[in-house]
Amino acid sequence: MFQAIDNFIDVTLESMGLWGPVLGCFLILIESILPILPLFVFITINFLAFGKIIGFIISWFFTCLGCLISFFLFRKNVQTWLYKRLKSKGLISKKTIDLITNLKFEQLTTIIALPFTPAFLVNILAGVSQMNFKKYFFSLLIGKVFIVYFWGFIGVSLIDSIKNPIYLIRVAILLIIAYILSMLINKKFKFNE
Repeated sequence: MFQAIDNFIDVTLESMGLWGPVLGCFLILIESILPILPLFVFITINFLAFGKIIGFIISWFFTCLGCLISFFLFRKNVQTWLYKRLKSKGLISKKTIDLITNLKFEQLTTIIALPFTPAFLVNILAGVSQMNFKKYFFSLLIGKVFIVYFWGFIGVSLIDSIKNPIYLIRVAILLIIAYILSMLINKKFKFNE
């Protein structure tokens, strides 16, 4: 199955030429708003098409941009309406919103950096809550570095990643680095105050 996914990505890149990576960038942007698309496929396409460094920068930029668009859509346009609707259906409470609003910078960064955290859900909850934008923004910038690196690295070497448990150790190390980095940045900018 994983070999078939790997072959599909290779064939897609060859058949679409330059439009493959352009489409990949656009779909990364859309994926942050609509959770129906597989982010790792588009990041992998960018890594394969542009190389590890340029592919990383492009993927990181577009995933951050998509998350920011999603955040502002919910913060500016539907925050009050969505909160009332979720509250009336019993899906969210004031206590939950307060919990999200008061997440520490390190916690938020680590949540964003987790490979299987649904970005759209983080964006919606951050947008609906009263979370400080600077805290969200810097957590996003740091956390997405690790997500893009993880999916780019794992996507490009998908078969090897599944066979070798050392990659799981690398993921754990990346999360620890994200946490420590966010602690250091928080000491300078004091997002938790």
